[in-house]
Amino acid sequence: MRLSQMLFLTLRDDPADAEIPSHKLLLRAGYIRRIGSGVYAYLPLMWRVLQKVSQIVREEMNAAGGQECLLPQLQPAELWKESGRWDTYTKAEGIMFALKDRRDQEQALGPTHEEVITTIARDMIRSYRQLPQLLYQIQTKFRDEIRPRFGLMRGREFIMKDAYSFNVDEESLEKTYQDMHIAYSNILRRSGLAFRAVQADSGAIGGSASQEFMVLAEAGEDEVLYTEDGQYAANVEKAVSLPPDAQPSAFTNYEKRETPGSQTIEKVCEFLKMFPHSSCEKCSLPNNI
Repeated sequence: MRLSQMLFLTLRDDPADAEIPSHKLLLRAGYIRRIGSGVYAYLPLMWRVLQKVSQIVREEMNAAGGQECLLPQLQPAELWKESGRWDTYTKAEGIMFALKDRRDQEQALGPTHEEVITTIARDMIRSYRQLPQLLYQIQTKFRDEIRPRFGLMRGREFIMKDAYSFNVDEESLEKTYQDMHIAYSNILRRSGLAFRAVQADSGAIGGSASQEFMVLAEAGEDEVLYTEDGQYAANVEKAVSLPPDAQPSAFTNYEKRETPGSQTIEKVCEFLKMFPHSSCEKCSLPNNI
């Protein structure tokens, strides 16, 4: 189709509500159109981009043994109450859109699909010989964000790829996890994005461990801490630090010293000509400055 025949409109100026470059450019180039707070229409050019991204995701997920499915957006409340997460998502965190149908039954628009996929697995997996199973979907999700921001980065309705595995033991689970790590890394590399796989807080989803693949960019709301050698990376909520190795102290005993004009640890250390983490071997205790 010729560009002149497409539903296509560019904007001369940045929209007033656009905060970051990607949001401004998508609006000005006619890729998306704001319908409401955190809700956008994907116009023809944007839909072509999404289809290409989805194809990359499908190829890598299928290569990892994934089976694509499509799960319902409308979910009965009883599934969430059975898992114990109904109150968490509707009251504590309050991110789930909840409603009542004409029969006065509680329903929800899915922010995630653990409850649905677990119900399916419970009904269909009858033997350990059927395991492992890895199911994924590319589906619309709904989350009642308090403050939708940054265009498509934090919206109330968005498209997400989510995957769920069922394994017979820890060894099988670990293999699936590593397969997913490779698949996610390949997806991001093929998309031309710089990223880090970081330790993260599991939040309301729960679990013994969580890892997020974070795209490195100036825009966003998460801060990532990582070592240059790539051996450690975590977001601020999960990061832990190790103190540097203790340095020998020049002092052999405790004594009171005047430190005029030294309001910080760095200034005290400079005045006393010592390191912040000096240790006194004679006292067998670190000097806490």
